Amino acid sequence: MKIVYMGTPDFAVPPLAALVKAGYEVTAVVTQPDKPKGRGKTLMPTPVKEEAMKHEIPVYQPAKVRDPEFVETLTGLAPDIIVVAAFGQIIPKTILDLPKYGCINIHASLLPKYRGAAPIQQAVIDGEKESGVTIMRMGTGLDTGDMISKIVVPIETEETGGSLFDKLAQAGADLLMETLPSIENGTATYEKQPEESPTPYAAMITKKMGLMDFSKSAEELERLVRGLNPWPSAYTFLNGKTLKVWKSTVEKGANGGKTTPGTITAVDKTGIHVACGEDVLVLREVQLEGKKRMETDAFLRGYQVTEETMLTDHKE
Repeated sequence: MKIVYMGTPDFAVPPLAALVKAGYEVTAVVTQPDKPKGRGKTLMPTPVKEEAMKHEIPVYQPAKVRDPEFVETLTGLAPDIIVVAAFGQIIPKTILDLPKYGCINIHASLLPKYRGAAPIQQAVIDGEKESGVTIMRMGTGLDTGDMISKIVVPIETEETGGSLFDKLAQAGADLLMETLPSIENGTATYEKQPEESPTPYAAMITKKMGLMDFSKSAEELERLVRGLNPWPSAYTFLNGKTLKVWKSTVEKGANGGKTTPGTITAVDKTGIHVACGEDVLVLREVQLEGKKRMETDAFLRGYQVTEETMLTDHKE
């Protein structure tokens, strides 16, 4: 079974490594072009490219996979199947129809829930109790193809976007190893998805999504903090400086709507207590602009924060 693997970020590394370990013939890897990083703007390979290079697998990095020149190259590789995981480009029908077994996608949600670019973070932000991975046969719609297999992964109480990302990456690798044989021997079942998803489209995460609106409930904000950890992080503004919030907890019934949301109601060893639209959010790990990330108790030893100070949604 000749496989072409298409993927880009860390999430796509474990499935590729699993394919190699299992002895599958990965004839090529397709990933996004190298991007400049750091002050020196040094071109850095994608995580998937780095993994492919370890195993001396040929790597292709087309700016657009739909370009006729690349489609011709891919046709020449004659893959039996194309495996896709968080590739980052829309794959045209000319490529979807190319392999004998089609193209399959490792999607980090329990489809039809959370179609879109950021299902992992959104599941945490929304307070879901479980997530998982679905392997689907790709079609021209966005994450709407027939479902082949699923694996459920519980979302723990203190789960972050980062920790769930790691769990689902490995779950995707395991599920791929279970699913490929059934595709090859013709025993796989293909379940059509409903036209409408029961959840909103999980749009790509942006830095602006991390801005904390304290008129929301403390529970909503605590989930936002976890969902956007490690990137781009939830944040607010303290005395005109950006304050990233890395960890928080909810103090039930402490506000009762009596204090203006965003007001610091208490400062103690447990953290910075902030009034919300409902309940109080206790900031337990923070990072002030230009400073290191630290537990709030350590932060307060070097920076004075007083009650009645307002956390705002803008720099003053």
